Amino acid sequence: MRILVVEDEVPLADAIARGLRREGMAVDVAYDGETGHEKSTVTRYDVVVLDRDLPGMSGDELCKEILSSGALTRVMMLTASGSIEDRVSGLSLGADDYLAKPFAFPELVARVRALARRATPATPPVLSARDVELDPARRTVSRGGQPIELTRKEFGVLEVLLAAKGSVVSSEELLERVWDENADPFTTTVRVTVMTLRKKLGEPGIIDTVVGSGYRVPSASIGPAEA
Repeated sequence: MRILVVEDEVPLADAIARGLRREGMAVDVAYDGETGHEKSTVTRYDVVVLDRDLPGMSGDELCKEILSSGALTRVMMLTASGSIEDRVSGLSLGADDYLAKPFAFPELVARVRALARRATPATPPVLSARDVELDPARRTVSRGGQPIELTRKEFGVLEVLLAAKGSVVSSEELLERVWDENADPFTTTVRVTVMTLRKKLGEPGIIDTVVGSGYRVPSASIGPAEA
């Protein structure tokens, strides 16, 4: 999932970004409302974590701009005020969630994940292809019932490919959905990650290369999560 953090307290913004990246998310950061607005117009984010009290373009204004764009992006507002009136005011602007500072980071992660699920078409509990299964909620991958350890990027690539349900996914789209804005679009990052992913998944291979277009998992399907 792709997240944008808009927060003018630089140490806090960077700490949130680092923490979300450790959770396997691709995170971009903006330290003011104008930059946040610019980034949100050129990249489709699943969730924007938005400080309400920003200098220049306020969080309220940016929230309205995101909503007016018609994007499926979900907005979580952060604020130093935890009063009921302030929460009601923020939610009435169209924010999807509201979190008062200081907050517990695990709660922020849980709320971001919940919002991200609402920002995209319904995500199945389990993604699969042949005998490979990926559980997005548990962050686990197995083949033939045997667990496979993947890096965050390998997991993200496999998740995007399986969720495409047989459609071709370009390298550019993988770069946008799995990495953040710091990724160099001219490197072989995606190709190398797919190569290592294939090795870990083993034979027979499930990821096809579509020359000139990208990658796909032809037999990708969905199924219920295990109890």
